[in-house]
Amino acid sequence: MVSPPRNSRFTRHGFAGMMDRLDPETDNRGGTGDSSRRAGAPPSRSAAPSAATALLGVPWREAPGLLPGVALAAAVMVAAHALAAVLGRGLLRIQGIDPAGRPSPVSGIMVAILVGMLVANTAGVPRIFLPGLSFVMKKLLRLGIILVGIRLSLVDVASLGALAVPVVATIVAVALLVTTWFARRIGVSENLGTLAAASTAICGVTAALAVAPAIEADEREVAYTIANVTLFGALAMFVDPYLAHALFAGTSTSVGLFLGTGIHDTSQVMGAALSYKELFHDEAALKVATVTKLTRNLFLAAVVPLLAYRHARRKGGSKGAPVRIRALFPLFVAGFVGMALLRSAGDASLASGGMAWGLLDAAAWARLVKTLGETWAGAALATAMAGVGLTTRFSVFRGLGAKPLYVGALSATVVGALALLLAAIVGPWMR
Repeated sequence: MVSPPRNSRFTRHGFAGMMDRLDPETDNRGGTGDSSRRAGAPPSRSAAPSAATALLGVPWREAPGLLPGVALAAAVMVAAHALAAVLGRGLLRIQGIDPAGRPSPVSGIMVAILVGMLVANTAGVPRIFLPGLSFVMKKLLRLGIILVGIRLSLVDVASLGALAVPVVATIVAVALLVTTWFARRIGVSENLGTLAAASTAICGVTAALAVAPAIEADEREVAYTIANVTLFGALAMFVDPYLAHALFAGTSTSVGLFLGTGIHDTSQVMGAALSYKELFHDEAALKVATVTKLTRNLFLAAVVPLLAYRHARRKGGSKGAPVRIRALFPLFVAGFVGMALLRSAGDASLASGGMAWGLLDAAAWARLVKTLGETWAGAALATAMAGVGLTTRFSVFRGLGAKPLYVGALSATVVGALALLLAAIVGPWMR
């Protein structure tokens, strides 16, 4: 058996470089890991990529080689969802909530990472699986992020009121500034601070993995960020519903705004909001928390290009290289925005008394949105996260010590405290 690559620093492409090195067109040729394209070498400009390479990452003749890794990641994803469902039912029962017919508050995406890491660090992952794992971490991850866009409707954002967007923008900006400053102060890389802030302030693991290639984060930074999101997000998921009730009981908008902005991952927000609804019989708080969280997710489309520009300026400034604006807007971000606009146009048509895109009634449109935005997007992201887990060795955490944990704790504290403050001030003024 051959374990995934152990080199945890990726000098040219960062986290993207990890995935590139798993690609059969780079260092897996001949099974030696030695290729003409090495880290730090300029990319080849000899020919434009074929349709197959653009779609799959490999030529058609090599596509069958993706199947073992894709199948392994999919199997881990299925197992993770089953385990998340079991854990979720147990957690709901602990809180005195009947789990029948209710979604699990435990994210199958996060469990997929943990199960994948367990497999990689016990049984190991033979080299035959690596091309397929590269595919799910690159192509399937981006597809999942694109599909998440259909969950977001500007109609819903507008219904929440004009005050919600500035609240979310304030939290994202403060988290980025304070967390990156603190990371520098304690001697942790600015990349890790940026990942911690983006994942905490926007949408958890999805934000971390979307931002990582843009800032050339390394494998250790990504792995530690995912661990922080899992730890501190789970803690907030259990504590915040009771804290919200103690402080804001009777003001549903404040409760929903706090839960929707103060907890990391979408599944964790939904778990906390569902718990609040069941424990304190407040349906309105659940709705406000849901829309607030999706409003946060919209900021992914703005933050990824912004951080890419900032990183390129910092890197290019030291080398005298110009910043290419086109490179700052990844195709998956455009797809994410496109799906959000598609959803918004459909919702607007229904709101005006027509049919979504002139084709679907409200029930059919809701089913389509749920299928694409929850079922398909969830499966794609969980499979991609399984790939991340299957290529992550525990050894990547060595040498970092506890400092990244402090960064995650500070970022979670800043976001939670600011969310609490703004919910108290702004919540009563919202509709």
